[in-house]
Amino acid sequence: MANLKITLVKSTNKATKVQAATVAALGLKKIGQSVEKADNSAMRGMVKRVAHLVTCEEV
Repeated sequence: MANLKITLVKSTNKATKVQAATVAALGLKKIGQSVEKADNSAMRGMVKRVAHLVTCEEV
């Protein structure tokens, strides 16, 4: 199964509480930080919720 590389590219300062919590649940804290997560429907949903704050690519 493939992985997703998720990178935080925008600040969560003006994001809603739900969006900030989603970014934190992905394991992202600083702009430019990247994490690799399993490619499943739960991760895709989380990325879709904060798509304006992160970039996502398949690895």
